[in-house]
Amino acid sequence: MTTLVHGSDTLTRDALTVLQPGFVGTTAPDWLLRRIGEGLSSVGLFGRNIVTPGQLAALTAQLRAERDDVLVAIDEEGGDVTRLEVKEGSSFPGNYALGSVDDVELTRAVARELGRRLARCGVDLNWAPSADVNSNVENPVIGVRSFGPDPDLVARHTVAYVDGLQGVGVAACTKHFPGHGDTNVDSHDALPRIDVDLATLHARELVPFRAAIAAGTKAVMSAHILLSALDPHRPATLSPQILTGLLRQELGFEGLIVTDGMEMQAVAATYGIERGSVLAIAAGADAICVGGGLCDEDTVLRLRDALVGAVRTGELPEERLADAAARVRALAAWTQAHRARGGAETVSGAAVQEGTAPGTDIGLVAARRALKVTRGERPHTPMTSAPFVASFTPVANFAVGDETPWGIAAELERLLPGTETGSYDESSAVDEVLATAGERRIVAVVRDVHRYPWMTAALDRLLAARPDTVVVEMGLNEAEPRGALHIATHGAARVCGRAAAEAVVGTGA
Repeated sequence: MTTLVHGSDTLTRDALTVLQPGFVGTTAPDWLLRRIGEGLSSVGLFGRNIVTPGQLAALTAQLRAERDDVLVAIDEEGGDVTRLEVKEGSSFPGNYALGSVDDVELTRAVARELGRRLARCGVDLNWAPSADVNSNVENPVIGVRSFGPDPDLVARHTVAYVDGLQGVGVAACTKHFPGHGDTNVDSHDALPRIDVDLATLHARELVPFRAAIAAGTKAVMSAHILLSALDPHRPATLSPQILTGLLRQELGFEGLIVTDGMEMQAVAATYGIERGSVLAIAAGADAICVGGGLCDEDTVLRLRDALVGAVRTGELPEERLADAAARVRALAAWTQAHRARGGAETVSGAAVQEGTAPGTDIGLVAARRALKVTRGERPHTPMTSAPFVASFTPVANFAVGDETPWGIAAELERLLPGTETGSYDESSAVDEVLATAGERRIVAVVRDVHRYPWMTAALDRLLAARPDTVVVEMGLNEAEPRGALHIATHGAARVCGRAAAEAVVGTGA
């Protein structure tokens, strides 16, 4: 057990308390355990930290051997954004699929089962759900991570998701406040700007957040976006008008305010992570999320020292830092109390099979219900022999990452042994697809085809040459259905691919 450092004062402990850093490795490094002993209250996990449920449970137990109330956070949305199953693809469809079904009890059940899995592994804060209203179909970073474009639909499913997670003792972190849906810029790369009036903001973006707050969401994550009607100068994460004025005072939120990743370019490129962190806490944030990219001890020390220095120079009121730290500790106490009541099952190395949801197949049930199958003018017969799968692959956004597999080839191979696949991008020629496929039936897999002219053109040529092609859309279903059979999965989770493969061969439930 690491002991507290002699002379560690309240100010330094509070500065460590408000950080939610990441690290490299599948066991906790010595520096992280040492900082937990000195006051660090939260740790963020990413795909690089997870191999199996048993290993993850051992990791969280290692962290809690240093401090039993440490918050262990993760970015586990299910669907396209998964850390638990980063190498396999998620056992749960994402928000867009759930929103397309529009059964709040199904959404609640999916979130509850996902929460159970997190809790069994010792994770107690989930940076989810996304409550963004995806009003801009060109949005490069939200898309299928949103329940949809209708504020009321997004609100009711956000509430169901929060209920499902928190009902099993995993704190929900509703994001990305005050709404990242109407952007055409990814805040990982630059600062998005939303120029809508206050009436639109209240009627659209804020509707799901009001509902989540009323439902008792334990945390809210801020967005690195500029809303000119509220603050024309600073992004929401750094804006007192938005975090304190709007979220705290107007909407009445009393829980934990967490920033989006502080190393994202929307903040880091202009302010730097140290200055950005000071401004975020001063604006009303309580916890600094960092670690998706910067994940070493030096980052933690830089941010700790920046906060301490800002208090000592008078730039950051000591009372504001103390209040932020108190909110972190309050949430940690809530999760600790739930664990003490036996709300979270523990898991040993062999207790949970990788990639399964013990006791339920709710994820697959939801994925099957989310399918939308449209038959073309040409008659379609279910495939009985191995096809060729042509996957037209866009560049993955940072939140999704490129580690997680997507598509239906693996699931089709399971049903039709001998299935082969090829991956094609903007530089590829359709003649290559046709030559490789030969006489085999073709399944064309696309993702957000409406956003990519090159993908649309490739599909045009492919369908002209082979009108019996089956088209599977695994992103936003915005383009007109085409192909002998058009299957919209409303997301690219592994279970969505399985449901689509079943439809291709005619065995769907």
